[in-house]
Amino acid sequence: MIVMGLRWMISDEPWMLDKIANAERLGISFKELFEPHINSTLPDYLKQIYRFFGLWVLTIGLFIISFSRVALEIKSKIWLSLLFCTGFMIYSAQYLAYLLIPSSHFIYLGWISIVLHTISVWNYRNN
Repeated sequence: MIVMGLRWMISDEPWMLDKIANAERLGISFKELFEPHINSTLPDYLKQIYRFFGLWVLTIGLFIISFSRVALEIKSKIWLSLLFCTGFMIYSAQYLAYLLIPSSHFIYLGWISIVLHTISVWNYRNN
């Protein structure tokens, strides 16, 4: 999962990683899809969507790995794993939001998530 997520995040044309299945679903080739002038910005839009999708897949992979350890019998280790994975997802998503969709209202939701995550970390450290 981590490798798949990273591939979607760093590929210049992430939709081409599954080219055959995507072209079958669309019913046309990507060359035909991107040809019309009206679709000239579609590759950038798809890249943006795949970056966020890659982040979610990567985070799921982190959850799977962090909860596959034997050491998780201790409650504090579970909390630490949760805080790490959610923090990674929240801060990475906020970075991507500023990079790819800076005028989106999701920026504000990201800041709320950061505040809530910070409160969670503070509570973890004080208990």
